[in-house]
Amino acid sequence: MSETWDLSHQDGLCEQDGDRLREECGVFGIYGHPDAAALTALGLHALQHRGQEACGIVSFDGHRFHSERRMGLVGDTFSRREVIDRLPGKAAVGHVRYSTTGETILRNVQPLFAELNAGGFAVGHNGNITNGRTLRRELIKGGAMMQSTTDTEVILHLVAQSRRNRFVERFIDALRAIEGAYSLVGLTNKKLVGARDPLGIRPLVLGELDGHPILASETCALDVIGAKYVRDIENGEVVIFDEDGMQSHKPFPPMQERPCIFEYIYFARPDSIVGGRSVYEIRKTMGRELAREAPAAADVVVPVPDSGVPAAIGYSQEAGIPYELGIIRNHYVGRTFIEPTQQIRQLGVRLKHSANRAVVQGKRIVLLDDSIVRGTTSVKIVQMMRDAGAKEVHFRIASPPITHPDYYGIDTPERDKLLAATHDLEGMRKFIGADSLAFLSVNGIYRSMGFERRDPLRPQFTDHCFTGDYPTPLTDETAQDGPRQLSLLAEAS
Repeated sequence: MSETWDLSHQDGLCEQDGDRLREECGVFGIYGHPDAAALTALGLHALQHRGQEACGIVSFDGHRFHSERRMGLVGDTFSRREVIDRLPGKAAVGHVRYSTTGETILRNVQPLFAELNAGGFAVGHNGNITNGRTLRRELIKGGAMMQSTTDTEVILHLVAQSRRNRFVERFIDALRAIEGAYSLVGLTNKKLVGARDPLGIRPLVLGELDGHPILASETCALDVIGAKYVRDIENGEVVIFDEDGMQSHKPFPPMQERPCIFEYIYFARPDSIVGGRSVYEIRKTMGRELAREAPAAADVVVPVPDSGVPAAIGYSQEAGIPYELGIIRNHYVGRTFIEPTQQIRQLGVRLKHSANRAVVQGKRIVLLDDSIVRGTTSVKIVQMMRDAGAKEVHFRIASPPITHPDYYGIDTPERDKLLAATHDLEGMRKFIGADSLAFLSVNGIYRSMGFERRDPLRPQFTDHCFTGDYPTPLTDETAQDGPRQLSLLAEAS
């Protein structure tokens, strides 16, 4: 989900210094099942890794819409029977949220709901609309009253202002006005709706349980409820489910799909299948590629848990170096319960990760992680290894250097805060304090995905964080002379 624009500051204590990438959202929807809300809650629980700040479910019982939206984790809200009982009906959509800027507040929690001329409409969004601020300004100038600060609300207003008669046409009108990355699930009083942006940057899959359709961000949400994976929603596809079955619409000109490469590197759960590929196997292959590109004379391979684990296994297998758990993660650390003084912030990594001295002491280690953002956490982990007695620390990263910020639903700092954008390789090594440092190459990533190399004319993935090749217009970032006029709001397209 979506960007917030006018709020104060982000509380970054869940990652003490904001030095990890964050996916913004996960979505789930089901149609026609008597346990729709309960199954949606279970699906959201499986998607919790995609957003931990807030969660929500909207259901429809044939007469009325019902909404429960809360701050915090899915299990803290939807594990209680009385909450699920307040969400009756055979259709529901749900959402887990992580915001990019500004603290999360209840009015921004999704799914958002509005009463439109044709009836109620709830929508949940994973991604980011890159002309959202521009659209928002124009809508407000035209008299719209915004109830949240998210770009997702823009979609509701665009649907409401369309002059089309049928809902699907109004929904498609709205999609034609927006730019960027999105996977959407929506619910009307008659339909479950799903949509994926024309490049397929953000994922969305179709499943089936007892003959009832399901939409979800990842296949792990299908697995947890025993649903069958049917297929991925195609890039640029809009799907509608109602009592008559499924309709598929493709309102955009055909385009080569360019899914986000970070789904494979970091965001998707390892047990998910994304684009027909096992995320776990892809990450192991990235580790094997890294071992071939950047070998190290070492005694053990140590992952930075949990995201570095599959790549470390692959590196170990390819290099013939034993894999060991040299860092133990505390899974029960959330936001600190202590006033975040500088001293406590410095202890933050130790609250979450502890060195396994028996594995590390006296050893030359290959320390393997999935990415480096600011580098501040890497500094602390390398020092932790040295404090535990590591003889040498060779840092290996199973992705290329992150040199450009993201605008499609990943929380990244501005470019001057990215370590790889301000330092060369040797500068990064010195900053982190490692004996050596190496990253997987861009072509190494593509080889891991089954391609010989990156095609500069037709890249197969959205990889702008490494290359600066943004696949869509960045209207809000590049606007100089004020917002564009939105002819799509007034014209039948």
